[in-house]
Amino acid sequence: MASVKLIGASPSPFVNRVQIALNLKSIDYEFLEETFGAKSELLLKSNPVHKKIPVLIHNEKPICESLIIIQYIDELWMSGPSILPSDPYDRAIARFWGAYIDDKCSLAEIRKAGGEEERLAAVDKVVAMLVLLEEYFINCSSEGNGNFFGGDNIGYVDIALGCFLGWFKVMEKMLNLKVLDITKTPCLVKWAERFCSDDAVKNAIPETEQLLEFAKIHLM
Repeated sequence: MASVKLIGASPSPFVNRVQIALNLKSIDYEFLEETFGAKSELLLKSNPVHKKIPVLIHNEKPICESLIIIQYIDELWMSGPSILPSDPYDRAIARFWGAYIDDKCSLAEIRKAGGEEERLAAVDKVVAMLVLLEEYFINCSSEGNGNFFGGDNIGYVDIALGCFLGWFKVMEKMLNLKVLDITKTPCLVKWAERFCSDDAVKNAIPETEQLLEFAKIHLM
């Protein structure tokens, strides 16, 4: 029996976050797929407060909330590459941007928008977030020439933002617009290509067509 289990669903960007972190650390785990629209007994038992995925179960102990799980993984499995910076100040700044991304990148707000005008306004909020992150990326990655927010390797902020890239592509297809725009966020466009081609990410984020089909069936 695996000592590490992950309760989740493949289309969830928050679950993908945890999968990427586990892949970066080369941790074997058992993936327990939840059915959309239902909550398993194990999920309700493991996360009785929010009753949401993802939940990491390590040695029968549950840990909830994707960014908290990533911090747990990074602190516990030190043999793999570091996800959070070692410097306390840099680590605090990374956590700030992770919280900022979760606050501003509301896919639910876009999905629940009442009409096209409201939906486009919600997308504009995401684009505004990306413009600020473009500035942060340039400042923290050698004037925009670094590979990732975390330096030469994928780090905390990369995972926090990168998990949404599949759904950005879905929004672009469904709404016929650009979320990551080369004219507004050229560094992030190149960053996204590097991020998605990394071995730790390739099998974690579903293909755009898979997410698009899921959206058509369950979210429309």
